[in-house]
Amino acid sequence: MPSRAFTSERRDPVAFMMTEAPGTMLLYHGAGSDRDHTSLLAIERAVTPWACVRANFPYREQGRKSPDRVPKLMAAVRLTLEEMEAPVVMGGRSMGGRICSMVAAGADSDSPPSVVAGLVLISYPLHPPGKPETLRVEHLADIAVPCLFIQGSRDSFGTPEELSVWTSSIPGDVRTVVIDGGRHDLRGADERIADVTRDWLADLVRSRR
Repeated sequence: MPSRAFTSERRDPVAFMMTEAPGTMLLYHGAGSDRDHTSLLAIERAVTPWACVRANFPYREQGRKSPDRVPKLMAAVRLTLEEMEAPVVMGGRSMGGRICSMVAAGADSDSPPSVVAGLVLISYPLHPPGKPETLRVEHLADIAVPCLFIQGSRDSFGTPEELSVWTSSIPGDVRTVVIDGGRHDLRGADERIADVTRDWLADLVRSRR
């Protein structure tokens, strides 16, 4: 796991990016994918010199197709974060991004992890397709770090219009980028996703100068 020379717990993680090291990205896959999804690979190439950890959830490492329950997925993210030093920007695609956002919000925990400096959430699953009443938004109001949402305009798990309603509850800075015509898989948009992520990271650093 990448190591960073960050020793003071009182130092602001985003300010640290500015002066000593760019930081680490921690990215997780969606429910039916794995760490080698093309979007995650494209982000890794684009964000250099950031370190980039593309992680599998344990069920994938064990060769299973069905995801574990949310508490077990969150525990896996927390365990990985325990081995990392600030600043970490984490997130990923669909379920992976949602689980990371819950960890960053401190859901089912005493407090959010202090090493997290931001979230990148691609195709955030607001609700299952065709079930807009089954929302996955309770934790959003507890996210205090800057967030980047990348959403397809035709995403059946949550349209950009729906997303804007619920992201307005996030106290941290929120940027939403809409991929025109994109469905939940955002097929063919890997380079666009990577470029948006790279530019947002640069703005995140500049905002603290």
